[in-house]
Amino acid sequence: MSSYLLDTHTLLWYLENNNRLTEKVKVLLEDTNNQLFISIASIWEIAIKMNIGKLTMLKPFENLENDLQMLDIKILPINFAHTQKYLSLELPHRDPFDRILVVQCQEENLIFISADEIFDSYPIQRIF
Repeated sequence: MSSYLLDTHTLLWYLENNNRLTEKVKVLLEDTNNQLFISIASIWEIAIKMNIGKLTMLKPFENLENDLQMLDIKILPINFAHTQKYLSLELPHRDPFDRILVVQCQEENLIFISADEIFDSYPIQRIF
């Protein structure tokens, strides 16, 4: 069994059956032997982007929690160890949400599912 952290766009693409999601990722997400996580930072990012008009979803935001439960995707909180690690994280990428995800992958030993190649500059395992 492997444990994965989904990038925000990965979750959105999966929920909306977007064709940008690779077949490899779909298989991983649908394998019930895998543990799937979404960061609470990603949930905040979705809410913030919807609030300022930068994101629309096919379903109402209110459905998201139920969708996560039905798909057995656990919400990963941000803990104190994550914030400590954040302080020492290198700066090739400045987006605070993305940096939180990097730290969570490192601290929780998670494989990151993201199409964004900028994460390859960090010492985490990224697949897509």
